[in-house]
Amino acid sequence: MRAPPTPLNQPFSVYLDLVRFLAAVAVVLMHMRMFKLVDIPGSQHWTLLGRESVMAFFVLSGFVIAYTTQMRRPDAIDFTVARAARIYSVALPVLLLGFLCAYLSQGPHVPGMGASYQVAKPWFYIPFHLLFMGDLWKLSEYPPWLGPWWSLNYEVWFYVLFGVACYVRQPWRLPAIGLLLAIMGYKLWLLLPVWLAGVALYHWQARYSLGRTTARAGWALSMVLLVAYEAYGMEELLRAAGRASWLGQYVALGNADRFLADYAFGLIVLLNFACARFAGFTGLLRVARPIRLFAAYTLTLYLSHALVLIGWPVLYPHDPASVTDVLALSAAVALATALLGMVTEQRKDVFKRLFERALRPLRRFAQRAVLASAPTNPIKEKQDDV
Repeated sequence: MRAPPTPLNQPFSVYLDLVRFLAAVAVVLMHMRMFKLVDIPGSQHWTLLGRESVMAFFVLSGFVIAYTTQMRRPDAIDFTVARAARIYSVALPVLLLGFLCAYLSQGPHVPGMGASYQVAKPWFYIPFHLLFMGDLWKLSEYPPWLGPWWSLNYEVWFYVLFGVACYVRQPWRLPAIGLLLAIMGYKLWLLLPVWLAGVALYHWQARYSLGRTTARAGWALSMVLLVAYEAYGMEELLRAAGRASWLGQYVALGNADRFLADYAFGLIVLLNFACARFAGFTGLLRVARPIRLFAAYTLTLYLSHALVLIGWPVLYPHDPASVTDVLALSAAVALATALLGMVTEQRKDVFKRLFERALRPLRRFAQRAVLASAPTNPIKEKQDDV
């Protein structure tokens, strides 16, 4: 029998929102250093967790998708509409803006990399990126000015795989999963376990629990492990090991070249989330409102901040060593996120209605198919004959 849905307590729900927002901020800080926009004392310490934050996103995404699917029990169409509205409400406007910025500047979208070949063929590359095909097999493509897009090339396909596993019926389920995995390719296979770990975590916490003292001790241990992971340079060590492995020697790993480090950090995130679930962080409820407000702009912040970071030095004589200039840049990122978020994440319902309308014929077809396959009632048929 299927386990009953397990609602999350409010402190943990707020905690996940806080993690999501802080992870997006960490990616912004990492890119500020990558683009050589910050060089103030101590910046080398608080700009380190960019890649790790993406892995936290993956675990969090798998957990939330498993939770919402079991709690709300959507059908296949509802699942598709919800995921598509969530992604495209932000991805489509930001993608078009990225191409526009690249066209107007005709310059590099990241240091040392040109985007002219994509800008010259928007009729091909815009649909290509909207299908998130940039990391299938040996491909390694992301839109101009939008380096963070690479993670969507993974996460969206994980959504599709999860949907197929949930909604395709036997005997077609396993062949459909196999076909989808064949389309995805080895790079997505390598990071799929990190996302699936979040799914597994949801089902684990639905069956087991931890005492509050144990949970808080485990949470504290996860933070110690996080500090040790960075202090001892585990990412670089494990990244080098992955590149030196037979897999790294024979195929181009692209954005999956840190898969060993991603597994190690994913385990730390699992421990953190599993313990936070039962730690009873009720103090977060006092600041739940601002946390949820900031978290509502997370995807916009994550996808669009590079546009500001790349364009800022063109518009302003930025000094990376100036605290004032770094704060001004941070304010510009926040303002751009707030303004853009008003037409992206805050208009998600508009996209939801559009997708519902587009998929309405498919829903009707599915309903007719269900009615046609429903078992007949022989007694009812006999009465009708009489």
